[in-house]
Amino acid sequence: MLIVDKLKVEFHATPLFEEVSFVIDKKDRVALVGKNGAGKSTLLKILAGLQAPTSGSVSRSADFTVGYLPQVMKLTDSRTLVQEAETAFAELFELQDKVTRYTEELSARTDYESDAYQKLIDRLTQAQERFDTLGGHNYRAAVEKTLLGLGFVRGDFDRPTGEFSGGWRMRIELAKILLRKPELLLLDEPTNHLDIESIQWLENFLRTEAKAVVVVSHDKTFLNNVTNRTMEISCGHLYDYKVTYDNFVKLRQERRDQQLRAYRNQQKLIADTRAFIERFRYQATKAVQVQSRIKQLEKIVPIQIDEIDTATLRLHFTCPCRSGSYPVICDDVGKAFGRHVVFDHVNMTINRGEKVAFVGRNGEGKTTLVRCLMGQLADYTGTITIGHNVKIGYFAQNQAQLLDDDLTIFDTIDRVAVGDIRTRIRDLLGAFMFGGEAADKKVKVLSGGERARLAMLKMLLEPANLLILDEPTNHLDIPSKEVLKNALLSFEGTAIVVSHDRDFLDGLVDKVYEFGGGVVREHIGGIYDFLAKKRQQLDMLDDPASLDAVFKNAKKTEEKAENLSDFHTFAPNEAAQPLSYAEQKEQSRRLRKLERQVADLEEQVRLLEDKMHTLETQLSAPDADPALFEQYGQARKQLDGVMAEWEARAMELEEIKPK
Repeated sequence: MLIVDKLKVEFHATPLFEEVSFVIDKKDRVALVGKNGAGKSTLLKILAGLQAPTSGSVSRSADFTVGYLPQVMKLTDSRTLVQEAETAFAELFELQDKVTRYTEELSARTDYESDAYQKLIDRLTQAQERFDTLGGHNYRAAVEKTLLGLGFVRGDFDRPTGEFSGGWRMRIELAKILLRKPELLLLDEPTNHLDIESIQWLENFLRTEAKAVVVVSHDKTFLNNVTNRTMEISCGHLYDYKVTYDNFVKLRQERRDQQLRAYRNQQKLIADTRAFIERFRYQATKAVQVQSRIKQLEKIVPIQIDEIDTATLRLHFTCPCRSGSYPVICDDVGKAFGRHVVFDHVNMTINRGEKVAFVGRNGEGKTTLVRCLMGQLADYTGTITIGHNVKIGYFAQNQAQLLDDDLTIFDTIDRVAVGDIRTRIRDLLGAFMFGGEAADKKVKVLSGGERARLAMLKMLLEPANLLILDEPTNHLDIPSKEVLKNALLSFEGTAIVVSHDRDFLDGLVDKVYEFGGGVVREHIGGIYDFLAKKRQQLDMLDDPASLDAVFKNAKKTEEKAENLSDFHTFAPNEAAQPLSYAEQKEQSRRLRKLERQVADLEEQVRLLEDKMHTLETQLSAPDADPALFEQYGQARKQLDGVMAEWEARAMELEEIKPK
């Protein structure tokens, strides 16, 4: 249990928050929410013992352990990935050494009846019990399971941590914290650098294996799936609701509506009472009633209305002109770094006005393709065509970090503003919640969300009809993300959004491009249509009947591939001879039939490859079911059969196609 009593934090004599009191029990999963700058990260640091409050206290028992994931962390670069993850078991290794030492001491002693010998046995027993509680010799399996769940592959295990980017280094630190299994997890924006699959894995871990959790996140879906309690910091106060985030939003509005109704009724009562007093103050016959009303008025306790932060972001993307019908066309695009092929044979056509999402695990090529589209990478294969009259607005993943820390907010915008807009910089900054004295702040003192807003404003100063946004919601608070989403929905141009935020993408995009395994697959529909399809494919592994149906279908095509005599192959000299009308009609019919068969076989190949990829992921787990190996072998055999028929049909199709 952790007890917080009357916390107060001041910066330069200005209270950030005050009179903050609450208790966190076992299995509490708390969403800590509020606008950027409200004090969420500061409160987490205080709970972690890394910062002292101005006043108040945080109490916890001596054996109460806390794991804290900050937004920025430091890792040593002298260890490999596995070695760094295993530092989470420092206590376990110390216990292992104690058990070994105590065992050796016992074997060397013969004073079996002495108190010292009995005390040594007690110390050995306690150390062994604690060792077993912390996982004992199973820690390696736990390390592998956690690293794989967070998106690493076995080939990463022996890589030095210095080779990983900032997002992957955050995952390493998160893995270490989860492996320690503390009594309380404090997570500050844990999903910022995770892909959708890793976020879903983390959600499941926090629901099933974690103890108490306090999480700061701007991912509504993540909060709803993980937390059962919501604490909001607003206008210097903390409001505690024992519900999920969506229910909190409803209850907060209902509570304020009730307060407003009660406040209006009370104000009417006060006004009526004062009117009575003023009307009859000097009438002797009403003196008793007047005094009674005066006492009644003095006893009234004013009803308080929860303060709300009314500062809102106003965002509108200007579409300067109409672009061509196809702003982006990719034809057999491929990109490799050395021998590592990021993706190959990418074929993509994005229509004017479409809003599409790029999703997939980190490192699968989403940002790489974006950089190819922007012309930042030129050594790709294939062809990228940017349509007629296309003007691109680009928000890079690290856009906020590219700002000059030594400039003020005003100077940052003043340096990029041109024309008449230079006379309206203050108004523009006010629309982005940088009004008044805030415009004179240095960039280096801004929070992550404030930097993101400033970077977004810089991008808006160059109107575009094709927006390419790479992780635009990182560090934006929930209200700001809603504003950005609504601005994109009303944007008349085309948008490509690289994001892992399911709630942000829901209702915004109508097409999803999935990056993975060196290929890019197109999925028509929204983000949840895509996730449902992925979930259905994974569920097939748990449903033998569904899996057997796939294999039986593939088996039929394999048997057909063994007998191709019923298909006639046109030799070149035959194709050169004039065909009768009946022969042309028959050839046309056979052409359509082969095209359908090739398309069906390609779909079967894709489905089987997806199943094999999923099986490979499951087989990589330390506790993999041995039966999966048999399923994998069967899938491999069926895939070979389908590929054999696909090659035969594709070859025949090429031969009979009109030249």
